[in-house]
Amino acid sequence: MCCASSGSTESMPASDGQSDTRSDADALAQSTSVDEIWSTVSGPPDGPGICIVHGSMDRSTGMMRLARRVDHAARVVRFDRRGYGRSRAHPGPFTLAGNVEDLLAVLDQHLPDRPIHLFGHSYGGDVVLAASRSLGDRVASIVVFEPPLSWMPWWPSGSAKLLTDADGRPTDDTAEAAERFMRRLIGDDRWERLPSRTRTERRAEGRALVEELADLRKHPAFDSGDIAVPVLAMCGSRGADHHRRAARELEAMLPGAKALEVAGARHFGPNTHPDEVAEAWLAHLGVDGLSVGRG
Repeated sequence: MCCASSGSTESMPASDGQSDTRSDADALAQSTSVDEIWSTVSGPPDGPGICIVHGSMDRSTGMMRLARRVDHAARVVRFDRRGYGRSRAHPGPFTLAGNVEDLLAVLDQHLPDRPIHLFGHSYGGDVVLAASRSLGDRVASIVVFEPPLSWMPWWPSGSAKLLTDADGRPTDDTAEAAERFMRRLIGDDRWERLPSRTRTERRAEGRALVEELADLRKHPAFDSGDIAVPVLAMCGSRGADHHRRAARELEAMLPGAKALEVAGARHFGPNTHPDEVAEAWLAHLGVDGLSVGRG
């Protein structure tokens, strides 16, 4: 496993109440709706086509810092996955197959009939890997950052316990499940510091969280035979052991795949370490004229 160096430290994602130094207003002016899916596009129309897919309990804003490192030269699409952010009203189902359908629709809307470079963070990594089967030779490259391999027997069972209360008893309160997930992810202090509106919105996303993670445990997200391009599997050097193992597992199971650690990063690496992640990503792409912008 390779390692990308960094002196940065972990901080709260922009989507948890912070914002990037650049406004998203330019992208918002070009946003569209595909059914109930909110999407946005930025960058030169004739640039290489890129789509960035966010993870569970996140939204496209959480990937904005990374997008800003490449959208000076690339056409970058982001979208709020079903059940999250501005796509929170989506009725479901919240399954991997449903998320793949949304990705395909967004790509057809913004980047029709052209090669696509895919980047997926966390659950978004499972989505882009699963989409390879449908996209076929349109996939120019794939990069994932800490996608959960929940169907693997060694994967921790934490997500399976989302619908249990503090005493371990079964419950159907998905809002409480979302809050427990976020507290575990960012810590109690950071959760309590979030604006009340943000906490309410995150709790409302509990159904999407619970159902998509339950679905992911049932069967593998992808077949290695459907992935025809080399995959860069990234993880944070300060991330959880199972996430670092997942990068190594992907390197072993996918032909031509490479695992890479981003030094100093945890699970939110694309947000907290966008320069390092973008540099490794673009090196993997090897596209002439595509370099890292500095936000």
